[in-house]
Amino acid sequence: MVLISGAVTWSAPGQAARSEDDKIVLNFVNADIPSVIKAVGELTGRNFVIDPRVKGTIIITSAKPVPLNLVYPILLSALRMQGYAAIEGPGATKIVPETEAKHSLKVTRGKQINESGDRIVTQVYPLQHESAAQLLPVLKPLVGPNNMISVLPSSNALIITDYADNLHRLNAIIEAVDQPVSSDAVQISLKHVSAIDLGQTLSRLITESNAATTDPQSRIVIVPDVRTNSLLVRSGNPSRIQMLRELAEKLDSPGAQGGGIHVVYLRNADAKKLAETLRGILAGSPLVAPTAQPAQNAAQVAISGGGDGSMVIADQATNSLVINAPDHTYNMLRAVIDKLDARRAQVYVEALVVEVTAEKAAEFGIQWQDLGNINDSGTNFIGGTNFGAKGSGTNIIDVAVNPTNAGRGLNVGVVSGTVTIPGIGTITNLGMLARALETDADANILSTPNLLTLDNEEAKIVIGQNVPFVTGQYAQTGSATTATPFQTIERRDVGLTLKVKPQVSEGGTVRMQIYQEMSSLRPTSTTTQTADVITDKRSIESVVLVEDGRIIALGGLIEDTWQDSIDKVPLLGDMPLFGHLFRSESRTRKKTNLMVFLRPHVLRDADSGLELSQGRYEYIRNRQVEHQMQPHFAMPEFKMDMLPELRPPTK
Repeated sequence: MVLISGAVTWSAPGQAARSEDDKIVLNFVNADIPSVIKAVGELTGRNFVIDPRVKGTIIITSAKPVPLNLVYPILLSALRMQGYAAIEGPGATKIVPETEAKHSLKVTRGKQINESGDRIVTQVYPLQHESAAQLLPVLKPLVGPNNMISVLPSSNALIITDYADNLHRLNAIIEAVDQPVSSDAVQISLKHVSAIDLGQTLSRLITESNAATTDPQSRIVIVPDVRTNSLLVRSGNPSRIQMLRELAEKLDSPGAQGGGIHVVYLRNADAKKLAETLRGILAGSPLVAPTAQPAQNAAQVAISGGGDGSMVIADQATNSLVINAPDHTYNMLRAVIDKLDARRAQVYVEALVVEVTAEKAAEFGIQWQDLGNINDSGTNFIGGTNFGAKGSGTNIIDVAVNPTNAGRGLNVGVVSGTVTIPGIGTITNLGMLARALETDADANILSTPNLLTLDNEEAKIVIGQNVPFVTGQYAQTGSATTATPFQTIERRDVGLTLKVKPQVSEGGTVRMQIYQEMSSLRPTSTTTQTADVITDKRSIESVVLVEDGRIIALGGLIEDTWQDSIDKVPLLGDMPLFGHLFRSESRTRKKTNLMVFLRPHVLRDADSGLELSQGRYEYIRNRQVEHQMQPHFAMPEFKMDMLPELRPPTK
């Protein structure tokens, strides 16, 4: 047995190594802390690194001798009383202020802690049943003031930094609380009433009760299970579950003899179409055994379609179904109604129709004529060249008759007075006409129609004109001296037409039936004679598959037209260089490219549709703000009627 006392470092040079069973009496009264740490290091063989901020005196006394292996834990307890802690590392133990020990300490994972005593440890404790966020305010007062506890929401775990002995106590509390609740899921089987109807009734009954309570354990959640015709109830309060069970048993009573009348209000489906589907189910479902039916019942079966006298009637005014059927038949129909009355997805289709047209034309020609001797007596010589159709503005004779008939471009002529032609009159004596013309026209037609439609429903948008076309005509004279003309007219849409019928799959793929048409009226021409107007039409009809939000490209119809024409005098027009004086040339090239881009967006809930509509609404409203008229001192101010500012919907 060895006595260690005072505040002086103890040493025993040359003494044999001590065993763990050696007994030591500790007696440090107002001893310097670094000196006590050094003495314990020499006794236990540990190496210590002491922070310079570790100062003061310490009191350690033992009434009876203690084993050597308890000296170090006693030192840790004494240091904890002074606000210091030990950080054990490889080769040495650091003594630092307690507030800094949490930054350099050992981390353990799981529920088991191998450390003990006054060692500071950080533990990650994953929870299996309880919420870590709800357990935090319960455990926080039990953690030391200089230590910490926090929550990791992503993994529902607690992170605790504290002394090992306190962590053992906290683990015992967490393990006792983190237990599965016996009332996690309770099944209430029903025999007569529909689980969907009873679930809706009970949910309305407990809605106000759930809103009034502040204890989450007392809230009740009810989910109907259609397959087993039962209710799944969850609550942390067993008494509330028992109350709900008793209420369900009282309401689960058989209906009237032979059936009962039920009214089912639909949220999304069409009552008339759904009634036809249910009648088909009744007509083909063996709900009862094939036995002889009375005549009256047989007549009713023929009307309703069910073998047990069940009837389904659609009330379109309220979009509801009136069902008269026994309980087991009604429960079967109610399960079908709940699945078919689900909210249908909507598809918003963004379309971009681009038509790029480039047209280039060039014309050059020289025409001659000699009419100077036409008014002289005797035999005279006249002649010349003329190219181009009469009335087109390119013929030298048309220009000679009236210079304003000259076509577009550069027109240069040589005039020598006037001449008189019998039957025509006095005209300009135009001896030469030189024409040069070059045109370059580009057009970019951009349309951005947007469509919103229900899943598997066709939507159509038309942007253009409704043009009348003559389909027939005749003149009816009868007894009248003059004919009475009569025409039949059919009106057709000319412009942009887009028809889309989308079908949404469960995986988000959209199948679209597409018909897109671009039509326009061809400008009338004096050289082209037709019985009616001419329309240019470009259309695309296809069925495609596209992912939600992806862009598809259709079309790519490229039309490239070349036209090169030469009018010339034989032989003279073929001469090198001088041949240009006896010919007229024209060249035309027209290139058209049509592309259609489509992008569908699947809207499965009300929020996605609202967000989309608000974005388009704000875009139009901002354009109105930008185009407001600026005030003018000499003109009155006309204010544009602005769209109202959108307010968030109230719930």
